[in-house]
Amino acid sequence: MADFESVSKDENLDLITLAQSGDKDALEKLITQNMGLVKNIARRFMGRGTEYEDLVQIGSIGMIKAAKSFDRSFGTVFSTYAVPLIIGEIRRFLRDDGMIKVSRDIRRRGTIIMREKEAFAAEHGREPKISELSELCGISTEEIVYALDAVCPVYSINETLGNSNDDDGATLESFIASDQDEIEKTTDRLALLGAVEGLDDMSKSIIRLRFFRELSQQQTAKILGLTQVKVSREEKKIFEKLRKQL
Repeated sequence: MADFESVSKDENLDLITLAQSGDKDALEKLITQNMGLVKNIARRFMGRGTEYEDLVQIGSIGMIKAAKSFDRSFGTVFSTYAVPLIIGEIRRFLRDDGMIKVSRDIRRRGTIIMREKEAFAAEHGREPKISELSELCGISTEEIVYALDAVCPVYSINETLGNSNDDDGATLESFIASDQDEIEKTTDRLALLGAVEGLDDMSKSIIRLRFFRELSQQQTAKILGLTQVKVSREEKKIFEKLRKQL
């Protein structure tokens, strides 16, 4: 982990800004300096029929996508943001070849994390942040994201958009996609990023608070000065728009 943790946050942000403006050298330098993260993730998928170097190359695609779509307003460091995109790229490749098999140890860890998540929500009345889960479980944020991705590959898009007690509450998955191929395209959040940029400011704020910062509807409503019912209704309108764009 040390070879990517040594890259400073400010240096990453500077390189990302240049890369997003079309500077290919900056993009290459960003990828090179954060390659330790890609390699660390690639090692976890070894022994499944794909050479390590190939896994690194595939993971690098996820890193490039992360570099192009990262926004400092997401409120997280680049390495943490990049993890699910790198994992998603590798998992899709392996899944397409029918070779993805999550180990029992990872599933066990994911189950423990989910239990901690549910206990936290019951006690505090809100979903825990990744950083809070990391502290509770004594596991790095990257490991938390990896384990949750393993046990809940469509974790973010399965969340109910309406009231939790509403039997016909719509989900992000149902709005964005109607077939398996489309669902898989949205699991790493990347497809949402481009579409979100076309929304109005309030809609962008709702999406970023709810699905990138993982705040509850109540927390989101408080920050934006809205009611929880208003946030719920706006979400449904927003994802109907996104469904048409994706």
